[in-house]
Amino acid sequence: MGGDYQLVGLKNGGQTLFSSSYGEKMHPGLGPAAEADLLYVRQLQICERLQKTSGEFVVWDVGLGGAANAIATLRATREIPGTLHIISFDNTREPLKFALENAAALKYLDGYEIQVADLLQKNRAEFQNENLRVVWEFYCCDFPALLQAGITNRESQIPAPHAIFFDAFSPAKNPAMWTLPVFRNLFRALDPDRPCALTTYSRSTMVRATLLLAGFFVGAGHATGTKEETTVAANAPGLIAEPLNVRWLERAARSDSAEPLNGPVYFRAKPAPLTLEQLRAHRQFQGTIDV
Repeated sequence: MGGDYQLVGLKNGGQTLFSSSYGEKMHPGLGPAAEADLLYVRQLQICERLQKTSGEFVVWDVGLGGAANAIATLRATREIPGTLHIISFDNTREPLKFALENAAALKYLDGYEIQVADLLQKNRAEFQNENLRVVWEFYCCDFPALLQAGITNRESQIPAPHAIFFDAFSPAKNPAMWTLPVFRNLFRALDPDRPCALTTYSRSTMVRATLLLAGFFVGAGHATGTKEETTVAANAPGLIAEPLNVRWLERAARSDSAEPLNGPVYFRAKPAPLTLEQLRAHRQFQGTIDV
């Protein structure tokens, strides 16, 4: 994928990465540093949850890209004593390599160039980040296939997450990452005894319906940049501040784009009768939990 990435300017004067093959910018609203901090670090309350966690706090960084989300996490947590284990996934090293080569222009990598270089060369960087011990791993892989194989089985030695940054390119451009089988396998990979929250920039009805059918509780997330809302999902309802309610369910029933993707081909469709039946049966809409 050589030559796929380039720098592009943002309205706020900053710069970000653009992929010509996907036709999309990374962090197109507020820019890499601010958007990563607001959407992923603050929204998932990483600092607060890290402080309350005994043992290592595990973050799955799905869609490493230029590492903006991971580095925003490192900056926000460096004064907290403890251990942070970031596990990044992507199917290419190219955006990370490009970001490192253009670190001066992008700015958000400042101070972490050595760790990013280690990650590129060794797939692992282990270091002291002021008060925080950090283990940062990189799996350059087909993430859906890794999930299908059983990502947290004993052989894989990949610990279940406390938090997930889900930052793949959009469903229209990268549908293989947004299918119902992917999110079902992701939900199965969680430890039911370890509360875990996921956030993503998408607010689409299709994505939210897919997360619900996969087993997650789902809520509306903070606005960021050009997005009026984002999406938060979790295996524990207490991690959702603004859960979707029955009014959302009624709107989803009328939507022309609520049917989940079952394979890596993007389409828009009204929810099938079985989809609606399964959504209505979800605990989130049954009055059995505090939503």
